[in-house]
Amino acid sequence: MSSPKHVLFVCTGNTCRSPLAEGLFRKAVEARGDYRVSSAGVAASHGEPASRDTTAVLKKRGLRLEQFASRPVSTDVLDEATHVFAMTQSHIDALERRFPQHAKKYYLVCEFADISGQGPGVDVPDPIGMGRSAYEEAAEVLEQAIPTLIAFIDQTWGK
Repeated sequence: MSSPKHVLFVCTGNTCRSPLAEGLFRKAVEARGDYRVSSAGVAASHGEPASRDTTAVLKKRGLRLEQFASRPVSTDVLDEATHVFAMTQSHIDALERRFPQHAKKYYLVCEFADISGQGPGVDVPDPIGMGRSAYEEAAEVLEQAIPTLIAFIDQTWGK
């Protein structure tokens, strides 16, 4: 087993997309002991639960976020992360402005995935306020991207 990697997913408020990504990624690497997974938001409050729709979409897939509480991105959070995957280019821009010292860790979630023929680098759509189907769409994008993230990390870690 290789050394632990700490994957951090970032969105805006850390109640919709990033906890959804956290849950789906955790499931994808559950048989491995070399990953830690967490999430945060560029404009998050402390201690909010994941949105009801995020929780429902994860539950439909047999997943639960145990003791989840939103948190803002901070230097301490970024110090722990080995890889930071943002939902949109605007999230990366915000991270680079506020925390330029960690810029080498920043990637788009869809940076390596051709999502539905749109090519790599698309944003994960923001489902907030758009109903359960929008959360399902975001989950499907994340499910397409996650294997490419794992492959990227496994191929480049420690090199």
